Amino acid sequence: MADAKTGLDGWLVIDKPVGPSSARIVATVKRLSGASRVGHGGTLDPLASGILPIALGEATKTVRFVMTGQKRYLFTVAFGEARSTDDSEGEVIETSERRPTEAEISAVLDRFRGEIEQRPPDYSAIKVGGQRAYKAARADQPLALAPRWVRVDRLDLIAIGGPDRADFDVVCGKGVYVRALARDLALALGTVGHVAALRRTAVGRFDESAAISLETLERLGHSAALVRHLFPVEAVLDDIPALALTADEANRLRQGQAIRLAANTAGEGLFQTRSDDRLIALAEASGGILRAVRVFNL
Repeated sequence: MADAKTGLDGWLVIDKPVGPSSARIVATVKRLSGASRVGHGGTLDPLASGILPIALGEATKTVRFVMTGQKRYLFTVAFGEARSTDDSEGEVIETSERRPTEAEISAVLDRFRGEIEQRPPDYSAIKVGGQRAYKAARADQPLALAPRWVRVDRLDLIAIGGPDRADFDVVCGKGVYVRALARDLALALGTVGHVAALRRTAVGRFDESAAISLETLERLGHSAALVRHLFPVEAVLDDIPALALTADEANRLRQGQAIRLAANTAGEGLFQTRSDDRLIALAEASGGILRAVRVFNL
């Protein structure tokens, strides 16, 4: 049902500062908005700043569509020091005197574009045998994390900040660890390195132009002004085709009943179903039958 406490249903895009965790931002939004159901669309490390989509009320049912979407980051690699966490918060575990040139950096970037194999950082939230990798690493018992295939759609060198630093712009799919990308870039250049700065500039359709700061959120609190910053629940469903229903079909779908589709209804798979331009449910069409997967109460 719609958020019983506030009636706030939709997406709020926060520009997260460096320092607080994503969980802390969620707790802050929950406290300030008064919403009873709040979630985020993809963790940002405390070291990172940038776009953190926050789902309120019925939007929490669509979080997975943000989590699997495309993301964009600006990041800085510091060459010459490997860190235990692959970012500047960890301990120095290896050093190198080698510093790559701009030409050398540009020459290796193609290796990290497209489908690439990547081993997650030891300090990550991945579970192995029910244990979080970062907890094991903190106990000096790092887990054997298997490499996995991830997708990098774009990777560009955008600036050289002296011999020790280089700035990059990356657009990538689900599961890419920028800290691992920085680590592996440095290794490919015959040196070691870590992420010195990281900012997420876009998640799916949400970018910096959509975001508000924590200071703005504090000022607005739970007010009509806050509602003006909310994106609708369906804002993250743009890639899912829409299917129009009659009022009777919408009611049946809400009640968990299957609907037989007209013979000329195109396609099978997942649809966002609508009636009178109102989002009713995410529903799966198969063999001419439509069944609700997620029902919305908006």
